[in-house]
Amino acid sequence: MRIYSALAVAVVMMSGLTGCAVRGPSVTVEPPKVLVPGVIVEGQGQGKHCPPGQAKKGRC
Repeated sequence: MRIYSALAVAVVMMSGLTGCAVRGPSVTVEPPKVLVPGVIVEGQGQGKHCPPGQAKKGRC
């Protein structure tokens, strides 16, 4: 009779654990922030640098 009562207690305790969920630690990482400075071209024909696509528009 003692084995049945211990078994009943074990079943009751195990049924109480069925609704639980175990989750491990989580880490969130933000993406890196990249700042690209703008290209400033002063004057017409002062330098040899022309940004991509600007020569076709006639700006260099």
